[in-house]
Amino acid sequence: MNRRSTKLVALGAGAVLAAVTLAGCSPAGDDGDDGDVTLTWWHNATSGPLPAVWEEVATDFEASHPGIKVEQTGYQNEELQRTLIPNALASGDAPDLFQVWPGGELRTQVENGYLMPLDDAIPDTISSVGATVNPWQVDGKTYGIPFTFGIEGFWYNTDLFEQAGVTEAPATLDDLNAAVEQLRSTGAAPIAVGAGDKWPAAHWWYQFALHSCSPETLQAAETEYDFSDDCWVEAGEQLDAFIKTEPFQEGFLGTPAQQGAGSSAGLVANGQAAMELMGHWNAGTIGGLTADQQVPEFLGWFPFPGIEGAAGDPTAALGGGDGFGCSAEAPPECAELLEYVMSEEVQKKFAASGSGIPTVPAAMDSLEDPNLKAVAEGLSKASFVQLWLDTAFGTTVGNAMNEGIVNLFAGTGTPEDIVKKMQDAAATL
Repeated sequence: MNRRSTKLVALGAGAVLAAVTLAGCSPAGDDGDDGDVTLTWWHNATSGPLPAVWEEVATDFEASHPGIKVEQTGYQNEELQRTLIPNALASGDAPDLFQVWPGGELRTQVENGYLMPLDDAIPDTISSVGATVNPWQVDGKTYGIPFTFGIEGFWYNTDLFEQAGVTEAPATLDDLNAAVEQLRSTGAAPIAVGAGDKWPAAHWWYQFALHSCSPETLQAAETEYDFSDDCWVEAGEQLDAFIKTEPFQEGFLGTPAQQGAGSSAGLVANGQAAMELMGHWNAGTIGGLTADQQVPEFLGWFPFPGIEGAAGDPTAALGGGDGFGCSAEAPPECAELLEYVMSEEVQKKFAASGSGIPTVPAAMDSLEDPNLKAVAEGLSKASFVQLWLDTAFGTTVGNAMNEGIVNLFAGTGTPEDIVKKMQDAAATL
């Protein structure tokens, strides 16, 4: 899930389509006694159909590349992003191929010399994904390639909507508020949120900021850390007012997002919540949490509704993708593995599995899940896509921002506190 270049990413329809423990990790590009190469590959696939896809990719790559062994391991996203990869890079014992998120984290990794430039190694692979690669570039060089890219929206239970008399997907914030009230009659929570993992709660504020702040203000915030516009506080005020309508499940502050039946995704999967605001990967996650391990037939998707009278572009979307990059110390074979992961063949398998939206245009026709097709259509219609704000702003500002937002959810913070935490964190950079 989760996450994103220092620039606002402009993605119109044409642009979009154009482990083991750290102690036990093998050094990058470990050569066995017999001269064979062992590549370590860390990713965030732990549920749904994607783990099986990556396992098959590793097996097929080994079969077509004698002498190369691939050890692939999936980790929970937050653990991988916040702890395992940073620690491995800092220790000099990094995996060869690993999940790389754009934005502030990418810039820091490049500054520290942790990533392999890919432009000379696999130029055709880079060009195959078009504009979606831009967030993984720094100073004109490419350090990661996204295998999926999409936008965030509401994943919802169409049966519960019908039962509550909600006949159309909410198109405005007022519509969403009205739907929440109607959905209470079903006995299910109107909306599930995994605030226990923090970032799912933070994404609510991101959406209000996206729809309250102008594109120019958002861009200035990314490049100049300018949070002086009143829209940033207004976003918190709108979120605070929404929280006070009590739309979320009981105990939402301790609920995880994507692991287990009691997670926010699990509540939707099992009919205990009517909807969840989440990224484009959520269909596969929800499917992995149902009794039959299948995406439920009742699942639908719609984009975050616009806010009438707000300064933000109503057709803007919040989103991002997941990419892979190679350690600076990895052997050349790592780029070969990444090239295969990004091949049309593998991208089609990824799309057909329902795990997300592929970035290679030729694989788009392999999307079978109607909701992913809806997300892809929403992406193509977006005037621009704003990368996840915590990723766009970098770890220091992003963590402070998320902490302030979670405090607001908990009733221990204010809209002004969120902005102050962001400003204070930016002042330390």
